[in-house]
This record gives sequence, C-alpha cells and structure tokens, in this order.
Amino acid sequence: MSNMRIGGLASGIDTDKIISDLMKAERMPLQKMEQDRTWLTWQRDAYREMNTLFLNFRSQLTDMKMSDMYRSRVTSTTNEDLVTSSATSAASQSSYTISEVTQMASAATKVNNASIFNDPSSIDTSKSLSELQSEFASNSFDWKQGSVKQESISAKTETNQFSLVLQDGVKINNVDEMSIKVGSNYYTAVDSTQKSADDLLENEVLVDTSTGDLTFKNNLSKGAEVKVKYTTDFQVDIMSTSKAGTKIKLSNEQIVQDNIALTIGDNEYIADGTNIVKKDDNSIVVGTIDYETGTITMNDDNTIPAETNVSVKYQYDYINFRAGAHTKDGFKDEVFNIKGSQSFNSLLSEVNQADNGVSMFYDEMTGQMSLTRTETGNFNGSIDNSDVSTDDASNQEIITSGSFINEQMGFDLAQETGGTNAEFTLNGLTTSRSSNSFTVSGVTFNLKQTFSNQNVTVNVSNDSEAVFENIKGFVEKYNELIGKVQDKLQEDRYRDYKPLTDKQREELSDRQQELWEEKAKSGLLRSDSTLSGALNNMRRDFYTSVENSDVPSMYQQLSSIGITTTANYLEGGKLEINESKLKEAIQDDPKAIEDLFTSDGASYDQKGILQRMTDSVNQVMDRVTEKAGNTFKTEDQYSMGKRLDDMDDRIEAFEDRLIQVEDRYWRQFTEMEKAIQRMNSQSTYLMQQFGGGM
Repeated sequence: MSNMRIGGLASGIDTDKIISDLMKAERMPLQKMEQDRTWLTWQRDAYREMNTLFLNFRSQLTDMKMSDMYRSRVTSTTNEDLVTSSATSAASQSSYTISEVTQMASAATKVNNASIFNDPSSIDTSKSLSELQSEFASNSFDWKQGSVKQESISAKTETNQFSLVLQDGVKINNVDEMSIKVGSNYYTAVDSTQKSADDLLENEVLVDTSTGDLTFKNNLSKGAEVKVKYTTDFQVDIMSTSKAGTKIKLSNEQIVQDNIALTIGDNEYIADGTNIVKKDDNSIVVGTIDYETGTITMNDDNTIPAETNVSVKYQYDYINFRAGAHTKDGFKDEVFNIKGSQSFNSLLSEVNQADNGVSMFYDEMTGQMSLTRTETGNFNGSIDNSDVSTDDASNQEIITSGSFINEQMGFDLAQETGGTNAEFTLNGLTTSRSSNSFTVSGVTFNLKQTFSNQNVTVNVSNDSEAVFENIKGFVEKYNELIGKVQDKLQEDRYRDYKPLTDKQREELSDRQQELWEEKAKSGLLRSDSTLSGALNNMRRDFYTSVENSDVPSMYQQLSSIGITTTANYLEGGKLEINESKLKEAIQDDPKAIEDLFTSDGASYDQKGILQRMTDSVNQVMDRVTEKAGNTFKTEDQYSMGKRLDDMDDRIEAFEDRLIQVEDRYWRQFTEMEKAIQRMNSQSTYLMQQFGGGM
C-alpha cells in the first residue's frame, strides 16, 4: 500500500505537478524502450507472415511434383456409340482396339411370379405389416415374439472379445436371427453351446445367448466397429414418471397378449386379457392395456405418483428373413428383423439401405416385387441363366431365406435372370469383365452395346493444354510470391514515425492513428539479407541447367521451353511465358518437361528445378524460424524472442527504478516542507518573543 502524499502545505508549492514534470523527463528512456519493443514485435510478425507465404508456396511445389501435373491424358474413340473411354495420368500414350463385344455385363435379378397382395390397387404401403396381413395373398405369417435390437460396438483396444448390452432377465432369441458385420465383412453367428472358441472358423463369431458375449476367431484392430443386429426373448421398458398420471406408453406396438410383467414402485402386476391385474390376485383390476398401440391405462384410483419407477417386461411381434448376394467382395448375407408395427415402406427402405449387395423394388401397379443385385457380373461361377433351376440356390447370384420373403413376397419360385460378365475382344485377346466399365493400364473403357465385325480404336495422348495450364498456374504462384517478398524488401522506412505511445494515441483520431501506424510499420523488412538471399537462390534454381541424363540437352534450361525473366529488373526476377514455345515443347516431349521440373539427383546440378526450389524454400523457412520463431515456439527458442525477453527485463528494471526515483523526489520535497515548516515555527516563536517584550 502506498502512503498518501500531500505536498506544498508549508511552502505553497504545487509539489504534485513539479514531481510529475520531473518524472516525465525520467520516463523518456522507458518510452523509447517500449517503442523499440513494439517495433521488434512488428518485425517478428512480418517475418512470420513471410514464412507463411513460403509455406504456401512449398505446397505448390509439392503439388507440381505429382506426375499427373505433366501426364494429363486425353482419349479419343472412333465410335462413341459403341465404346467411350477416359484415362488417368498412369496411362501411357498408346492405342487400343476393341474388335467385338459379344455380351454385355448385366446384374442378376429375381422377379416374383404374382402380386403379393389380393388387390394391390387398394393397398396403402405406409400401413404396418400387422395392419396389412389380411391383404397378403399368402397371409399365414410366421410371427415371432420378442424384441428387435441393433448395436454398434467400437474396439477400444486390439481384442477379439465384445459384449452386447442385454437387459436384466433377457437373453438372445436365436443366433440364426443375428447379423454381425465389421467394415464390409459379414460373420456367421455360432451358438456357444454348439461349438468351442478353439474350433471357430475365420468368418465365425461365438455367441453366448444368455450374456451377449461375442468371441471372434482373431483379434480386431483398435477402433474397429462391430455392427450387430439380433433379437431377444423380451423387451424391458424402464422409466420414471415426471408427474402423476394414469397412462404408460410402451416403446413398441403390436404387443403380444398376456405375456406382460408390470412393476410400479414396489407393486407387481400382470396382464389378464386386456386387463392389468395384481400379480398375486387377478381379481384386482388396476387398469387396461391396448395391445395394438402399446398403451397401458391405469384406473383413476391407481394413479401413478410423480417420480415413481416403472418397469414393463413384454414381447411384440416381428418377422425374420435374410437376403444377400454374391459380390466382388464375397457373399454378403444380411438378416432383417422387421417389427409388426413397421410399415411395408419401412421394410423396403431397410433392405435397400443395407450393404448386402441387393436392392428391393415393389411395383404398386402389379403388386409384384423384384430383387436386383447392385453390381453387374457373375460372381458365383459360370452358369447358363436360360436354364437355372430355382431349387438349386448354389447356382444363383441372389439368395433368400425365411418364410416371409419366400412365401409372402413370393421369391421361393422367382426365376433369376442376368448376372453375366461382359465378353469382348481387346487387342486381339478375347476376355471378360464383371462390369461394362473397366480399367486397363490406366485407361477406362465403357462398353455401350454389343457389336462385331468392326474395330473401335481408342487412342491415348497427352493433354498438352492441361499440362500448359498447370505450369502456367505454377509460374503465376511463383510470381505472386516474388512480388510480395520484393515489395517488403523495397518498402520505404520512415524512421521519424515511431510506434505510438498511449499518450500520443489519446491525442490522435482513429484515422490519424491508422495513417501513423501505416508509416511506422513500413520498411520492417527493407533490404533484409535473409529474404533477398532466398530470392537470389530461387532465381539460381530456375536458371541453372539441369544436367541429368533423363533430360535431353535441348530441354535442360527453362529458357529452352519458353520461360524467361521479365525485362523489368525491379520486379526481382519474375517469370514470363512464351505460350507458343512452351506448348510446342510440351507437345514434342512431355516426358522431358516433367524431368526438367521433377528429376532427382545426388548433386545440385542433377536435381530438377522443383527439387532445388524445395531445398531453397526449406532453408529460408528454417532461417526465418530460427530468427522469428512461430506460434509453437517459446521466446527463448528463437533469437528475436530472446531479444524481446531481454527488453522486457530491462523495461521491468527501469520501471522499478522509476518508482525509486519518484519516491526519492517525494522524500526530498517532504524534507523541504518539513524544514520550511520548522523555519516558519521558529519565525513565529521569535516574533511572539519580540512582540511580548514591547
């Protein structure tokens, strides 16, 4: 705590003002130190801005090293009604001939034989399966009772052990109603009572139906996602009432009758028909249940209090079927457990969203359905689709199982068609592919239709215009970098414009402050040796010959392909392009142009232009970082930071000294006041003495 200072009482002098004026003079060196620190901070930030420019340019250098910047391929086809094509940079400049296409690739399809509904024109497919059951031509549904579940489990470590979250008193219904998938790979669920972990196959998972434990043959990697669809024997809804009421809405509908266990607080109830009764006395009716909507309504005198725990154990109806297909990734077989409360549209959507290789379609006009494989080709062996036995599933591309899909949807008698490979002759070789679009050595061919007795030629050539635009874009980025660095090196320095002090800011308007700082920040990097050296190095990188055996002599310098410096030396070595000369060089020898820019070598002379420039840019970035640091470095890790630290220490020490000086002034003036006060007291005393003797 500072002492209260009151001066001038004895002398009448304005001590505060005198000391304030004296301290202004004392603070002048501090003001200069603070301005120097501010200027050094600006300079550091200016260096970092330059480093950001070089970092962005280095990204351009990395992009330009990619082969597709110089090997942009274009294709031409003699008959695009029959074959179209495209090519990647990996394709060589060559020619291909397709002389015939005897068969197009097709996707396997199964169409059922008749409408699945008695009167398809009257069907509302947004209704639930339970509501639509009587409308099916085959309406003897194989309903199952329990609960439909699905979980996604992420491997926190490398492991083969996982566990499903089963509710108390609930177990898995049947492993046949399970689908286990990791990535795009499907696994077969095996009941732990039927097999041991040691006997598991690679594609099998051991399932303990009572605990929900899953055991894979091999460890899955950390982060692997295990997706499981399954059913349980019961559903348990657990809730707590927020306010008093009489209704309980279950999380499902189409509830199985009678098999209900209801707990409200400490009281237990069961279902007796549509009545909810005491568990130990079914003559005491406490409410009713609507099985279709899954709503329990308690009698008014059995209102459930607020904040009461409620548990309902029950079952609901569901159907179960499987659909899958042979694909390029192997056989995919997905299980579908569909609640009775789900709509027919929801069933279609669930099948079509699954990654099981097939899509399902329902035609509202005919009431018929189809299953189509999502990719073309034959992945299940060589078959004659004109004579496929519907009883021989091993010969089919699309496989279905379960009474609902085979009986109610009618796919048990569905005839499979399609599922063929494309067969054609390429460069005299008769071959086949599973798709009508296929790639050979970087060239993609798209077969449009069958044909014979004619040749369709596909020519692959370099896209000179695209390569030219890539090189032109790079030169523009280089010129942009050179321009910004050169501007900083030539920027005027206004030494009379120091960083503003707080006092000076108070005296200037915002606009005046802005103009002042614009001049104060000018010339921060003027004639900087690090940056000017970087520009010199990059100019040398461009114009030193690339003496590499991969580059023909006539293409060993940029000037030989039409890239030279501008005539204005003040621009710091910006480049300009002779477009016709560069395009001609690209057309004549694109490989030589690529090697001129990208070739590697042990010595500086052997390195391509981009390799040299990358080295130069890395060097200047390292030097600037060593001098000005970056946001990841502390101030004691770079030279300017150490200077700033030293300035901070000096400023802090000087501020401490100013406090001492000010205290000294106050002590001196206080002593003066005390002396004057004593003198005044003595004078008064003497006057009183003289006055008393008269």
